[in-house]
Amino acid sequence: MGKEKVILVNEQDEQIGLMEKIEAHEKALLHRAFSVFVFNDKGETMIQQRALHKYHSPGLWTNTCCSHQREGESNIEAGKRRLMEEMGFTTDLENVLSFIYKVPFDNGLTEHEYDHIMIGKFNGEPNINSDEVVAWKWVSLQDIKKDMEVNPEIYTAWFKIIFDKFYEHIDPSTI
Repeated sequence: MGKEKVILVNEQDEQIGLMEKIEAHEKALLHRAFSVFVFNDKGETMIQQRALHKYHSPGLWTNTCCSHQREGESNIEAGKRRLMEEMGFTTDLENVLSFIYKVPFDNGLTEHEYDHIMIGKFNGEPNINSDEVVAWKWVSLQDIKKDMEVNPEIYTAWFKIIFDKFYEHIDPSTI
């Protein structure tokens, strides 16, 4: 299998090229990504702890799943694909909003992403892929927000940005 490529975009989310994922992160180039938040009927969101061998943010807690769209793949298709690959289930997803962020990491890589946030609903237990995920749990948005204030170091950079800037847009009552 070839190396995974990401979709390079401009600030209007228009595709301007393709590049190997690691190279795009080394060069800090803007590329398309997504973050999925899955809620249960209690309004809790499923969060995951990233696998310990991930190339960045290993062992940190984050949203239900996230990744990069493949060329020709819609946000919803990409979100459903990755939800199955990481968490072992799929559900209907809805695009909520998008934003650009840029965060450098200690390992020389930089996340510079045009991130599309999607939400969905699910009430079962995931069948996690241990190559991607160490642990998971259902947590209320309020409890996550409180814990982020006390323990910010245990959460991924993009998850903290989403909570800091877009908390009011991630509303489980809308699905």
